[in-house]
Amino acid sequence: MRLSSMADYAVVTMSAAARHCGGVRVSAAELATETGLPAPTVQKLVSLLTRSGLLRSIRGAGGGLQLARPAAAITLADIVEAVEGPIALTSCAPQGKHDCALEQSCAVRPHWAIVNEAMRGALAGVPLTRLAQGAVPAPQNEIDREMA
Repeated sequence: MRLSSMADYAVVTMSAAARHCGGVRVSAAELATETGLPAPTVQKLVSLLTRSGLLRSIRGAGGGLQLARPAAAITLADIVEAVEGPIALTSCAPQGKHDCALEQSCAVRPHWAIVNEAMRGALAGVPLTRLAQGAVPAPQNEIDREMA
């Protein structure tokens, strides 16, 4: 599975917004400058993330954007779903989708829900607070391989 560019950019944008926590408001233009993303892309993402309840837009003097919830209460799964929709590895898995020629005879289809739950659970286990941190040390198993 690979995230779309927009989902990736949404994570980058939300991470930047999280670094402005504590009630500090930031503009979409500031997020674009900070992240290096094109301003129209950030503007589109801000609309999606606001509609999904992850960002809050305050108008007027002193307005701007801020996280709609504490960064610890926003997960990677929330951000990906705001841009991509429900997390599903196959097109047959989401409810109501019936575009697979094998749907009627597929013995694997009933099991995709378990896989999708595991994938969503893994993404839901990564809070925005962790994504907003600076460089993260390599996992221990990677360090062990480098030393071998």
